[in-house]
Amino acid sequence: MSLHVHLVPSLAGVDVGSPVTVDGAEAHHAVAVRRLAVGEPVLLTDGAGRLAECEVTATGKARLEVVVRSLSSVPRPSPELVVVQALPKGDRGELAVELLTEIGVARIVPWAASRSVAVWRGDRATKSLAKWQATAREAAKQARRAWFPEVAPLATTAEVAALLADAPLALVLHEEAAEPLPPDVPDRVVLVVGPEGGLAPEELTAFAEAGAHTVRLGSEVLRSSTAGLAAASALLARTPRWG
Repeated sequence: MSLHVHLVPSLAGVDVGSPVTVDGAEAHHAVAVRRLAVGEPVLLTDGAGRLAECEVTATGKARLEVVVRSLSSVPRPSPELVVVQALPKGDRGELAVELLTEIGVARIVPWAASRSVAVWRGDRATKSLAKWQATAREAAKQARRAWFPEVAPLATTAEVAALLADAPLALVLHEEAAEPLPPDVPDRVVLVVGPEGGLAPEELTAFAEAGAHTVRLGSEVLRSSTAGLAAASALLARTPRWG
């Protein structure tokens, strides 16, 4: 049975036999929701490749004390997948983030496409970004990831184009494209998923000028919230990560 995973700010300076205290919401979830008790094993991670297998030594209302039994470091997964996700409507954004996190995407970039139904402005932008980041954090723990994904601030089309121009392989999903996903995957891929209303001509032009390839997955038209999952899965299946 896989151990429960909990995120801590840092594991720097921690050795086998070291005591570690987890406070706040993370400890409350471990003690009150998962009901971890003294003597039970638990896995801590800093979300940056470090893992500590521990044993619970004490619990409190919002406090978990453990002792480290073993330590390990996990290399950063390669290839690195970056997904630019146009803002979907409703709670489909959190669904997209959850699914992309579970399969191992390294970075998720929310994008304000011109035809996005959802709009992030002011307080809503701050709250929506925080919700995406919290969704990624919880999904990473559920997936037992040692490397947690970054959820970047909301990007403009110009910022997405710059991201594409800097990538060894830049792909834009589009239902009218003739080109399939490439057979070979380099060490870093940036993938753009458009909104429900589709990509605007000026966006396609900007991305093509940045060196991106417009590709399609098949004859079926997927939702914005699930297209990234399908494409990222197909790309990973071409790599040793899923080989």
